[in-house]
Amino acid sequence: MTLLEPGSELPPLRVIPDRGVTERYASASGDSNPIHLDEAFAKSVGLPGRILHGLYTMALVARAQTDAAGGPEKLKRLAVTFRGVGLPEAEITITSTVTERQGERLIVTATAKQQDKAIIRNAVAELEAG
Repeated sequence: MTLLEPGSELPPLRVIPDRGVTERYASASGDSNPIHLDEAFAKSVGLPGRILHGLYTMALVARAQTDAAGGPEKLKRLAVTFRGVGLPEAEITITSTVTERQGERLIVTATAKQQDKAIIRNAVAELEAG
């Protein structure tokens, strides 16, 4: 990764989660909450349908950072604020901007949006640039 200055944008990450991602993520994570797995149940509690796991969307934010930085070992810290629900089969776009450079460390803010709504905002990542 080239050393970036504050204000530099990292390449955006665009992902369309397929319909089966909630089942696979539930199996891998152990989170089998029916809001992620049962369409009728999710609608009965006021959701638009099955929703993505929040930690799945956080993982997408992490992926955007590690793709840009050159690998998972470059991500030193990540904190996010969950702001909305993500849905399968709709594109999620993660945008990231360098806000600070401390030698070989970059501080990056990121947002994950789906259908023009932030589902993660105020994400802050610390990346090793060198």
